[in-house]
Amino acid sequence: MSDIEIAYAAKKKPIIELCEDLFGIPKERLEPYGHYKAKYVIDEESLKSDLKGNLILVSAISPTPAGEGKTTTTVGLGDALNRIGKKTIICLREPSLGPCFGIKGGAAGGGYAQVVPMEDINLHFTGDFHAITAAHNLLAAMIDNHIHHGNALDIDSRAIVHKRVLDMNDRSLRSVVVGIGGTANGFLREDGFDITVASEVMAIFCLAESIADLKNRLGKIVVAYTKEKKRPVLASELNAHGAMTALLKDALNPNIVQTLENNLAFIHGGPFANIAHGCNSIIATKTALGLADYVVTEAGFGADLGAEKFVDIKCRIGKLKPAIVVLVATIRALKYHGGLEIKDLAQENLSALEKGFVNLERHIDNVKNKLGLDCIVAINHFSADSEAEINLLKDKVLSMGVEVSVAHHWADGGLGAEDLATKVVESIASSSSKHRYLYTDDVPIWGKIEAVAKNIYRASGITADRKVRDKIEALQKEHGQMPICIAKTQMSFSTDPTLRGAPSGHVLDVREVKVAAGAGFIIVIAGNIMTMPGLPKIPSAERIDVSGNGKISGLF
Repeated sequence: MSDIEIAYAAKKKPIIELCEDLFGIPKERLEPYGHYKAKYVIDEESLKSDLKGNLILVSAISPTPAGEGKTTTTVGLGDALNRIGKKTIICLREPSLGPCFGIKGGAAGGGYAQVVPMEDINLHFTGDFHAITAAHNLLAAMIDNHIHHGNALDIDSRAIVHKRVLDMNDRSLRSVVVGIGGTANGFLREDGFDITVASEVMAIFCLAESIADLKNRLGKIVVAYTKEKKRPVLASELNAHGAMTALLKDALNPNIVQTLENNLAFIHGGPFANIAHGCNSIIATKTALGLADYVVTEAGFGADLGAEKFVDIKCRIGKLKPAIVVLVATIRALKYHGGLEIKDLAQENLSALEKGFVNLERHIDNVKNKLGLDCIVAINHFSADSEAEINLLKDKVLSMGVEVSVAHHWADGGLGAEDLATKVVESIASSSSKHRYLYTDDVPIWGKIEAVAKNIYRASGITADRKVRDKIEALQKEHGQMPICIAKTQMSFSTDPTLRGAPSGHVLDVREVKVAAGAGFIIVIAGNIMTMPGLPKIPSAERIDVSGNGKISGLF
């Protein structure tokens, strides 16, 4: 069966009853969205208390067209931990409509390791993304309205840095002209759209820990610069942050759904790790840590992006302490890193696997020796994997002093990941590791970029033109203490998506920097990464359909 057919066949339990049965969550704490979705009404005081749970981060090797299965492994591991008697909650990001209709076709796990209702989660869900889009675009509208009605703040229309957003892949909107049609329609200027997951509002949403914190952060968004003094103009000066908070108030409560095996999952927020910080909300993670003994969460794409940003941004801001990292790899993907093409991946090829292992080796080294965390490798099993390939990969991982488990959760659900779950629990119990940041707050912005580029990407150095260097120097004066969030291709350690394996000695070209003052980090855009993706030649949307009885097909 397809993923969505498996999801439709699931024996779901009413979410209100499930929350009560598993964790004693009273119904008064829940706002139901139908029978199988609910929002957990946050208790801000409990988020400040000591959190009992062990935080497990699931990351992966550098992504390939062959797939790695990070979300699937997160769900499977959560189910497996519950199967072996450990009270566990999963924390995931909400899928964006862009990839759902673009390449991925869905992001709720796969096979028998899914969260449900899968079709709701992948589409409108509880409306969080719509609320974020609306709040972001309200601010954009208020900027233009302020200029239209006299521009008391002296905003330079050529220096507006707050674009509009849309939760869809639409390359035609990357650069647009607004205000066409005469004076009644405002002032003529260039503008553009980013995808909603790249919005600073999304980042703030995922990093805020209360409504008051949310409002304060929204007010700090730099929207533009003035004509004369080049002073930054904040959202609070437009009196926009109150209304934006009103739009986001309900969305800030994390969403609760269930796995196919009727275990709880928080799904909340969804920034991409290639263009943003790639983690679910701090509120959801801390809420889960207050309820469960183990919390399994994910960080987007490979560990060079997701895990680094999880530690350097989310853990720094949220004061979180991860217990261990699970690195997901597939034999197919490693053979791709070893030089094979998609059509050849089903054939046994030990040479390509050994060559491609360098990618996993680099990620293991980064997690252990750069971020200071213990890790376990989860081999996400495919039916075409040969015994010789499995044994080779296991031997190479074990030779690095790292535990490894072959996981069959896609085919067998939690049962197929029990070995992984057992090893995770044992490793946490015996571990004394403590995460460390790649840089301290007092390191200059340029030095922070160098620290990530040289230590994680293994670049020889970084470069930027004079305009970018000047911008970094200007930002250093007011925001130099902030962490950095590098936007780059997820497909390679370099900025060239075609460089597979573990390239080193390359140069990280910084083409743009900007401050996300509300989120609390500096955005560094490297290479040709786009903050508004385009659709592929044959988008997943062409395969998505609805039957006469309302059943959706084509999500996967």
